[in-house]
Amino acid sequence: MKVKKIPQRTCIGCRNVFPKKDLIRIVRTPDGEVVVDQTGKKSGRGAYNCPNPDCLEAAFKGPQLEKALEVKLDEAIKTRLREEIVKLIK
Repeated sequence: MKVKKIPQRTCIGCRNVFPKKDLIRIVRTPDGEVVVDQTGKKSGRGAYNCPNPDCLEAAFKGPQLEKALEVKLDEAIKTRLREEIVKLIK
C-alpha cells in the first residue's frame, strides 16, 4: 500500500514547516498583482503564512513577504492583504 505524501511549506513569519493546506497563500500573479489565494491553485509566485496573528505581523513587518514574492510592496497593498488574511483567520 502506497502512502500519499503531504506537501509541506514553510511559514514566512515563523519559519516553521506545516502541511500546505493549513497555510494561507499569498501570490504574485503573472501580471504582477499580489492577492490572497484562497484556493491555493492560482498561478504565480507564492508565499505561505500560518494563520497565527503573530506570524502574520512578522511577515508584514520585515522583508520576508517582499523577498518571497520577489516584488516591492507599498503600504496600501500590505494593509489590504493583512485585512483579507485577518478575515480568513476569524
